[in-house]
Parts: sequence; structure tokens; C-alpha cells
Amino acid sequence: MEYLSTEIILFFVGSIAGFLNVFAGGGSALTLPVLIFAGLDTATANGTNRIALILQNISGISSFKKQKIIGFHIALKYALFTIPGAIAGAFFSIQITHEWFERILAVIMVGIVISLFKKQNRSGDSDSENKEPNIFFYISMVLVGFYGGFIQVGVGFLLMASLFHFLQTSLMRVNYYKLIIVLVYMIPAMLVFLFNDKINWILGLTMAAGNMTGAWIAAHVNVKKGDTLIRYVLAAAMIIMAIKLFI
Repeated sequence: MEYLSTEIILFFVGSIAGFLNVFAGGGSALTLPVLIFAGLDTATANGTNRIALILQNISGISSFKKQKIIGFHIALKYALFTIPGAIAGAFFSIQITHEWFERILAVIMVGIVISLFKKQNRSGDSDSENKEPNIFFYISMVLVGFYGGFIQVGVGFLLMASLFHFLQTSLMRVNYYKLIIVLVYMIPAMLVFLFNDKINWILGLTMAAGNMTGAWIAAHVNVKKGDTLIRYVLAAAMIIMAIKLFI
């Protein structure tokens, strides 16, 4: 890729990822492989991807607060349990070899493709919430933090599943909590990549502009009829990239 065309592609892919991340997650399954294909080593691609995610989540949290969705301080408390795992995961990500990172990423992408076509329970609409989650919830937060610090791809699905299962709250609040928790653990994880010189700021900010654009569009557009088409196109793209990562 020439540098200018790389930036255009990253902005476009970032826009799609931002759009997807607002509704559930999985955007990094597109952005991370594209950064690798753009010529970055896996650790630098992983670190660079965090820039877009941090800015996107800040934008998303601001949008939720304007809609007067409550629970910021509760989510912040939950997020603290993800930090140790996220730091450990980020260090592990830097140490793992390029080849093994690509293989793990490819396997995870195939898993996400399968999850795209799995029927999900979307009936959660209650404003009630389990105020005292058990110890297994906090253990899940530590593990989610490790996974997010390590590879991030698909962490939104894992986090939403954990929050919805243990807290028994509305999906809207689950989405809000997800954004806060990911933002909190992402900062120390990103510092690990920064101190190890594993961030490309130009490509990262270009992708971040795309992510924020896609997130803004998603916040103002209600997509229903196009959901099936989006799933098939996204699945095809991820399968192609997963195969390329294995080759």
C-alpha cells in the first residue's frame, strides 16, 4: 500500500469498525488485521489500534451521558478489577511472537464469524439491576481485562455477556458499562505499548477519525433491514483476512 492509500483505507475500515462497536462489538476484528496488512508488526498494530478505541469510547460515553443513562460510578468500580489483567495481557501481547499472534487472531476471528450468526437474547429491557454481583463476576472482569489487554478483538461480546448475565440489567445500560470499562482498562494497557514504542500515531489517529465518524453515524441511524446483509459482508471479510493471516 502507498501511504496515502493506506490512510484512506484505514479511515474507511475505522468507520465500519466504529459503526459496529456502537451496537455490540467486533470492530477490532477488522481494524487489527488491516493494520498488520498495512505493514505494522503485530505488537505495533495492537498498540496503534488502542488509539481509535479510546477516542471512540470517550465519544460513546459522552453520547450516553447526554441521554441521561445512569451508572457511571458503578461501572467505574467494576472497571478497576480489569486493570491488573489488562496490564498483564498487554505485556504478554508484546512478548508473543509475530507468527503466534497472527494464528491466535485468525482463530478468534473465525469464532467471531460464528457468533455473528448465533441467535442472541435481546429481551433485556429492565432498569432493575443486581446490585451485589458475586465473586465470579469480579473474576470474569479480571479475565476480560487480560483478554482486552492482550488482543482486544471481540472483547465487547465477552464483556456484554458477563455484564448481562451477572447484573441482569438492560442491554442499554450494559452497553454503557461496556464503554466505561473498556476505556478504563485501555489506558494502562496502551501505556504498556507506548513505553515499548509500539504505537504508530499517524495511522492510529487516522483510524480513530474513522472510528469516531462511524460511531457518530451509528448513534443517529437505526439499522434493521440491513442487519443480515451487514453480517454476511462482515463475515466474508473476516474469513478472507483470517485465511491471509494463516498463510
